[in-house]
Amino acid sequence: MNTPPLVVMEDITKRFPGVVALSDVRLAVERGECRAICGENGAGKSTLMKVLAGIETDFEGRVLLEGQPVRFSGPRDARAAGISVIHQELSLVEELSVAANVFLGRELRTRAGLIDNAAMEQSAAGVLAELGCTVSPDRAVGELRTGDQQLVEIARAISLESKILIMDEPTSALTEAEAARLYAIIGDLCRRGVTVLYISHKLNEIFRLCNRISVLRDGRLVASLERDATDAAEIARLMVGREIAAASFQSERAAGEVVLQVERLSLSTPEGGRTRRLEGISFQLRRGEILGIAGLMGAGRTELLECLFGASTVAPTGRILLGGRPVVFRHPADAVASDVALVTEDRKRLALFPDLTVGVNITIAMLRRYARLGVVDRRTDTRVASGAMERLAVKASGTHSPVEELSGGNQQKAILARWLIGEPRVLLLDDPTRGIDVGAKAELYRLLDDLRRGGLAIVMTSSELPELLVMCDRILVLCEGRQVGEFARGEATEELIMAAAAGLRGKSGAAP
Repeated sequence: MNTPPLVVMEDITKRFPGVVALSDVRLAVERGECRAICGENGAGKSTLMKVLAGIETDFEGRVLLEGQPVRFSGPRDARAAGISVIHQELSLVEELSVAANVFLGRELRTRAGLIDNAAMEQSAAGVLAELGCTVSPDRAVGELRTGDQQLVEIARAISLESKILIMDEPTSALTEAEAARLYAIIGDLCRRGVTVLYISHKLNEIFRLCNRISVLRDGRLVASLERDATDAAEIARLMVGREIAAASFQSERAAGEVVLQVERLSLSTPEGGRTRRLEGISFQLRRGEILGIAGLMGAGRTELLECLFGASTVAPTGRILLGGRPVVFRHPADAVASDVALVTEDRKRLALFPDLTVGVNITIAMLRRYARLGVVDRRTDTRVASGAMERLAVKASGTHSPVEELSGGNQQKAILARWLIGEPRVLLLDDPTRGIDVGAKAELYRLLDDLRRGGLAIVMTSSELPELLVMCDRILVLCEGRQVGEFARGEATEELIMAAAAGLRGKSGAAP
């Protein structure tokens, strides 16, 4: 007798007002398989997984688990059946400890019925150790950087010992070492019979981890292929329905005058003392130049951009000169007033206003420009937002659309549009393509190159070294808050940058 697939999804259709998010999707996945679920933002990947995980309950079609039809009334039912999800947008409670988040909703208790914090911390520490994570289980999640928070989310899902583990962009904020550890854990889980459904825009990850690759486009399943029978170029073509030419930005670059100058910038920890998060950072940024900031998680990339934007909780020391004049930004509003903009790494927590429309999210930082006597001119506001949406190809039904209904890539475009309408002199980008698909990445690369050609000075960090190598004129490397290397365009390689970032060696190259 043939054993049925572990999970079968038959003719799944999901409709939202005015949109068919999924149309007759059929998917069968075996026990112990690592299956990639690919597609552009808005293709239906996350919606399909939400149907399986009991998050979306109003759908057409049916789900079979181990050959038996199931219909979950909510996520709790799905978890009880052995299905867990690691969401791209983290769902942790920041006020609670790491251990409390790992055991949220299934707390360990003493014989007297009280919550047993000690037992939860001990158990959480074991799971975190499997992930190579050194975060203390009694620490508040809100104090952690994004990468560590993602590891806590992963630890919570692994601790459930699920039959099916859905991972939505799980390495988007992890270092290469953390990601490599996660790959090993996924391999071990699959060998133990756990099925992993893996959503990622990183095709190199998919071909490393997954046995089969299923591709969604416009809510339809267009192909399910064996990994060894396809390649990255075919998967990218299936995702977008067209060939994607390799991004090429090799044209001659001529940077202009110095716009931003940083001299011996240092940043202490909030607790003070001798420990510093940044120490002695110095560089220049020229008009029409893209400066990359590379480094492992915790190297100080985000902290550097926060200092430049006046968003650090502790005032930095050293000097920042804008247009040759010293500036002190005590608040992000000071930076915005000086035409400095920042697109943050964590759009959900730090950039989006989820209860507002796309249009308001775009113009909210510039409302004073469209106000008379304190009243916003709605016509001008809508016109500006519409123009920005058209320029950046934000896919939405209009400026009135709720921003939370947009895909991750379109949300990121809306945030970038917010700052571009202010025509900044300096644009700071903290891992701007995190969680964005290959098609949207190519669009963003072209946009940034156009902005560079137009004279905008850009500083960008990225967790993907190939991205920095393609886009940047120079790459500054940080290691534990210190500046350990600088590479001019054309001389940098992944090997050299990684060696410097790991503190093995550094190189200082002259700025162009």
